[in-house]
Formats: sequence, C-alpha cells, structure tokens
Amino acid sequence: MAQEYDLVILGGGTGGYVAAIRASQLGLKTAIVEKAKLGGTCLHSGCIPSKALLRSAEVFATMKRSADFGVFANDITFDFSKVQERKNNIVAGLHKGVQHLMKQGKIDVYEGLGRILGPSIFSPMPGTISVEMNNGQENEMLIPKNVLIATGSRPRLLPGLEVDGTFVLSSDEALAMVTLPKTILIVGGGVIGIEWASMLSDFGVLVTVIEFADQIIPTEDKEISKEMQRLMKKKGIKIVTGAKVLSESLQKDNGVSVSAEVKGEIRQFSAEKLLVSVGRLANVEGIGIENTEIQIDKGYIATNQFFQTKESHIYAIGDVIGGLQLAHVASAEGVIAVEHIAGLTPTPLAYNLVPKCIYSKPEVASVGLTEDEANSKGHQIKIGKFSFRAIGKALVFGESDGFVKIIAEQDTNDILGVHMIGPHVTDLISEAGLAMVLDATPWEVSKAIHPHPTLSEAISEAALAVDGKAIHS
Repeated sequence: MAQEYDLVILGGGTGGYVAAIRASQLGLKTAIVEKAKLGGTCLHSGCIPSKALLRSAEVFATMKRSADFGVFANDITFDFSKVQERKNNIVAGLHKGVQHLMKQGKIDVYEGLGRILGPSIFSPMPGTISVEMNNGQENEMLIPKNVLIATGSRPRLLPGLEVDGTFVLSSDEALAMVTLPKTILIVGGGVIGIEWASMLSDFGVLVTVIEFADQIIPTEDKEISKEMQRLMKKKGIKIVTGAKVLSESLQKDNGVSVSAEVKGEIRQFSAEKLLVSVGRLANVEGIGIENTEIQIDKGYIATNQFFQTKESHIYAIGDVIGGLQLAHVASAEGVIAVEHIAGLTPTPLAYNLVPKCIYSKPEVASVGLTEDEANSKGHQIKIGKFSFRAIGKALVFGESDGFVKIIAEQDTNDILGVHMIGPHVTDLISEAGLAMVLDATPWEVSKAIHPHPTLSEAISEAALAVDGKAIHS
C-alpha cells in the first residue's frame, strides 16, 4: 500500500538529513530514500574520513619533529591499518548518530533507489516515488506532497584516465587503500587534490601534483595559492601547473605513467599510483527526472532562490544543483527549501558569505571576494595582511607559516573578503564570516578584544593593517 508524506527526500547525505530534521521540527511528515548509508558522501567518502586521515598524518609529521619541542622519540612509525581503523570508527560513530536523529525526529528511512514517476493513478502531477528496495522486497510507493532531490555528486573522471581501483584511483578508492604507495601522481591541484597531497606527503609518500590551471587551488586568492605552493614544495611535494594531461597517454606496468603538455613541452610523469581529482559530477541520472519538467543546465538541476525546480512542488539542493559543492552549503540550502515548503519566508542564501576551507597542512580558509574578483567588480580596495610569524601562539604551537589577508572597500570600509593560510585557520574563519554577515568594518573587527596569546590575534592585527595601524608589524 502506498505511503503518503508531506515531504520525501531523495538522498540522505548532509543536505538531505538536515532538511529532514528541519521538516520534522516544522511538523511535516517526512521520509528519506537513501540507496547507500545515511550521511552520504560527506560522512562516508568525503569530509569526515579524509579529515580523519589528515589528522593521523598531521600527528605523525609532528612526532617526527618532536625534537623541536624538546621531546625526543626514536623510530617513529605508523600502522596504516590502525589509521584506517580509527577513521572507520569515527565514521561508524557518526553514522549511528545520524540514525538516532532520524528516529528522534520520527523520520521514515527507506533503504533503496528512489525514482520520480510521472503522472499516475497515485497523483496527477509527477512526484510519486517508487523505491527499489535494497533488500529485494517489492518496490515501495511513496506519495509526497513535495519532493526534495538531494542526490549529491560523484568524482569526475577524465577520458583516458579510467579508474581501475588498483593503479588509477578516485578519492573513493583512495580512502579504502590498505597500504600506501611510495609514490603517487595527483591529477588536479584543487581542494581535494591538495588535501590528499598534504596528507600523503606527511605519511612519507613522494607526491607530484599536476594542475591544468596556472596556480594550484585556483578558486582561492592568488597570494594564498602562491604561499600554498611554496609550502607544499617545502614539504617535498612536486607541483606542476599549466599542465594538460594527454588523453590516452596512460600506461600501466608495475605502476603508472602519463604524458602532459606543460608550457608547450611534452613531459612524462611516473609513479606507483595515480589519483584523479578534477572535481565532481551531479547525480542526476536514474532518479526519474525525465518524467518531469525539471530543467538540467550544464549537468546540474536548475532551481530558483528557494531551490524550487520547474516543477514547483519538487525542490533540489546540494551538489546536484552545482554552485558551491560544500556540505555546509547543502545543509543551509536544505533548511531554506524546507522552510519555503512549510510556508515560511526564509532569507535566500548569500553565497558570497559562505566560508570555504581546505584541511591541508597548512590549512586554508576564505570568505568573500578574492583580490582579483574585487578588482574585476570595480571596487576600490585597501588590503591588510598580517603574518603568523609575529603571533606568539603560532610560535608556541610550532607552526608560524602563513598569514591573514583582509580586503576592504576604500570608501565604505566594508569588508569584501578575508583569506587565511596557516595553523587552524579553518577554525578561525567563522569570525570573518560573522563579521561579513554583520557588515562589520575592519575597525570594528579590531575593536573586538582578541585574547593573548591566541591565533585569532592575527585577524585583529590584519584588520588594523587595512589602515596601516597594525601594532606588531
């Protein structure tokens, strides 16, 4: 017998399950259809497991230089099976937490593949969901008043670099590695590629990053990218920019090799394994979109500011709609969509106020416009920078590379962007995000007392530096 709901969500990742919780809070009878595990990519093959590995790599790298802190330890080694075990335990614990939240919110969870059906005996509008159950039982039919598509994304592949799980990996296969290679090529120097480069290098793997653009992490401010490249090279990571990997050049023979065109010259690169890290593709196939009027634009579902599709009762959020493919963005979009479904008047998401983070060593975090973006938009800007080398807590911590950069409007003093590279900046960026939400000026940020000694003093000093008033520079 068909089950009726106020809302059925396709996909139980970060965006989907957060949306379900908010729907439950608003009194909507809600169900989630998830073909794998609640928590989605972020919990099982993205944010959480990769950060668990990064933390283990960071601990290992720190222990190898413990003598710098006056602590002497000999023959420092690691057991990668234990590293993976710790990662899996963290993921399992958080997965149980999400399952508990679903029970607490009285949210029904269907384990299977959900497809949107066209108009039928169940509904005159497309939106009825047929769930092909994982346990092999007869399909469940769900009749929702509203549908929310939150099916996420998968790693993008390159022609000629097909993933085989042995020599050529995506991040999914890399997370499941039983042993680490001695050498690896990483094609793609964006966020994911740099995180993997940092992690593997700290574990002792010889890493080469091949990036098509003229700078690594090309979406970040150029000064941040330049500093990251310097510090990656300092760690022994080889960085090759402006490189186009030639399709069909892949060869496998006790390892891998590829050819790339670098500034007009053909160069060959070899290693034990190759990691393809060139972005992600939206999961729009196989969910019945062809049975609706939903529009697909450049591979992504088109929506309005409240995440409605062309079918007004069908919404979409997260990676499947493109934009900023970040877990916290999907969650925010999910809340807005559900509140709109419930008849509330949510404020549209201001994407320019969304913080972005890279969890490499050093970390990178940013919010707002880069210097180039601010200039291209016609802003007359002024900039304040402050190095962590002048911050006592950074010296105590043993990580003083990096800086904080604040970009402000010359006339209005409005903060246009904040960019950081250095220790724990992914934890510091929220202050900058709040400052921009509240439309604070650099002067106002500097008037907030920043305790000493803390890393956050770099933000206060950078804010003062915007007008040439930094104390410790």
